[in-house]
Amino acid sequence: MKMESQNTPAASSARVSFASLTSQNLGTVRKLNSVLFPIKYSEKYYQDILHADIEPFCQLRNICCRFEEKDLYLMTMGVLAPYRSRQIGSQAIERIIKAATSHAKPKINRIFLHVQVSNEDAKRFYERHGFKEVGIHENYYKKITPRDAWILERQIGSPDK
Repeated sequence: MKMESQNTPAASSARVSFASLTSQNLGTVRKLNSVLFPIKYSEKYYQDILHADIEPFCQLRNICCRFEEKDLYLMTMGVLAPYRSRQIGSQAIERIIKAATSHAKPKINRIFLHVQVSNEDAKRFYERHGFKEVGIHENYYKKITPRDAWILERQIGSPDK
């Protein structure tokens, strides 16, 4: 993601452009993840997110998804603190929802994700974008506390019957 703003990081009008994930910007993704998330991702994770099948869903440097059958799992999404409350996250999640809605093969039924139970702000953000809590995954996190995570989902299309 490339951000251009007028004057200061706190400026309310920012232009956001979305960039594809490449091996050239993977180092930036590593740095962003280390600042944004309380867990350390493995080298396999970073190699997997470069996979071409998920390209429409990994267009931001700090957002990535993977297919799980006919569902899309939102693995990571974060916005650096100085850029929050500027609609960057909202633009990003709406872009992911739009890509999921238009994806034909496979047709995506839902987007789902985990949010650490202590992260009320993230939960409210996703709820504002149509996600609903569908459960709690106990002991989801192994190396951080609290260990539990909310499972949030947003239905995209009618599941095949």
